[in-house]
Amino acid sequence: MDFGLVGRFARASFRRQFWKVTEKLDASKALHRIIVCTLCRDLVTGVRSGEELCADLAARLSAPDESAPDYAVEAIDCMAGCARPLTVAFQADGKASYLFGSIDAGVDAADLIEFAKLYRSLADGWCNSGQRPAGLAGKTLARIPGNPSGSKR
Repeated sequence: MDFGLVGRFARASFRRQFWKVTEKLDASKALHRIIVCTLCRDLVTGVRSGEELCADLAARLSAPDESAPDYAVEAIDCMAGCARPLTVAFQADGKASYLFGSIDAGVDAADLIEFAKLYRSLADGWCNSGQRPAGLAGKTLARIPGNPSGSKR
């Protein structure tokens, strides 16, 4: 029996792994998350660089000179930032979340690590554009207020 395009899409979506963790830096201590889109394609080259960026960020965060055992670097198939690929999000319980777009995996990794350090140091995650690394200027797509830990809305 053929269910047409919708049926094929539904079956494919069940088989596809939608959310995957590429690297957990000691999962028991991972209080912060960096989430990278793996479907974003560079608008000029068409290359998908999300997986490469995930691996690079995880390696940088686990380097001996980085004290960031409280970060997990995760990949997701889509964050709906297709107009501004590559998209990267930062999340933590009780903190504002950030979504960055137009990220160049080869150029912006160091600025993302710098932002990760800043983000970790902020009690509520809230910072203004002047506090963020200069390389991320103009790349903030959203800052979403955090839900205080334990509060139910």
